[in-house]
Amino acid sequence: MKQAFRLSPVLAALSLAAGLAVSAGVQAQSIKIGVVGPTTGPVTQYGAMVREGVDTAIEVINAAGGVDGKKLEAVVIDDGCEPKQGPVAANRVVNDEIGFVVGHVCSGATIAAADVYNNEGVVMVTPSATAPAVTDGKDYEFIFRTIGRDDQQGPAAAKFILDKIKPKTVAVLHDKQSYGQGIATAVKNDLEKAGTKVAIFEGINAGDSDYSAVITKLKSNNVDFVYYGGYHPEMGLLLRQASEQGVKAKFMGPEGVGNPDINAIAGPAAEGMLLTLPADFTKNPANADIVKAFEAKKRNASGAFQMTAYAATQVIADAIKGSGSTDPTKVAAYLHANTFDTPIGKTAWNKQGDLTDFEFEVFTWHKDGSKTAYK
Repeated sequence: MKQAFRLSPVLAALSLAAGLAVSAGVQAQSIKIGVVGPTTGPVTQYGAMVREGVDTAIEVINAAGGVDGKKLEAVVIDDGCEPKQGPVAANRVVNDEIGFVVGHVCSGATIAAADVYNNEGVVMVTPSATAPAVTDGKDYEFIFRTIGRDDQQGPAAAKFILDKIKPKTVAVLHDKQSYGQGIATAVKNDLEKAGTKVAIFEGINAGDSDYSAVITKLKSNNVDFVYYGGYHPEMGLLLRQASEQGVKAKFMGPEGVGNPDINAIAGPAAEGMLLTLPADFTKNPANADIVKAFEAKKRNASGAFQMTAYAATQVIADAIKGSGSTDPTKVAAYLHANTFDTPIGKTAWNKQGDLTDFEFEVFTWHKDGSKTAYK
């Protein structure tokens, strides 16, 4: 019987260290992208939309060889869509030495986190935070969007209301938060500039279960059109409770209300809700292969943020390749200096990181959770 060969403790330690070094070398071949948004809380669906877009983009890019031979790797971090959690999540990105982020998802958390990223030199591209306050007056170097702003979306909604609906009495409601109040204010201002009186402009408390007080105001003022700035949980309750109280007004909201879960809350009252969303980029024949990549993983490419998240991931990858560097400072400079072909069209930014052009469209929501372009 042969004697078993044993490594000395020193050789064993050296062998282990060499193995760890090889492992670290393999890991270094990946480029990490933080995907920051809600994985907990009442609007996790929006985080899921963004992750679907990021995951699909990473799969497509990696299948084509990655970025200069390096694979992309998503690192999911939860911020609960809470402003107070935004900096916490951002500091985790920094501490984990991640140089690139797709997110945050919600405007409040994005506003709270952006200073951290810009100060620490992390490129952040949000595919969904539409509040102007994300970028206005900040002179950021590292902060970008692949979605339009509320002061683009709000006027688009107001123009539609004025041209297509022509209501007699309008109410504009919001959830008192950065995103909801901001876009509601933009709609109100544009309606009033055009001579349409806003009979009610009022905030409700997100998370409440009873909005009967404001609905009573809608009835007493004979409101026939309601614009709501906020997210789907509150819009769903407003729709249902208004219907139960016999309010016949048409309701409209921004992309934050466009979530299939609103149907479980509103029931049949969800039918006919109007909303602004990014254009349905799945209808562009140039995106056929990307749509197939979504479908192959049973993902929905036509949601509010899937394509904008795909575009956010793609521009990060393209800028790394174009700049020849994973240094976020060089990548940010390349993003500012160039135009990119993406699923959402030609993509370029102004000095403060906002898109130079973005298209919002109006859709009609249906009680089965589907939507159709308004005609």
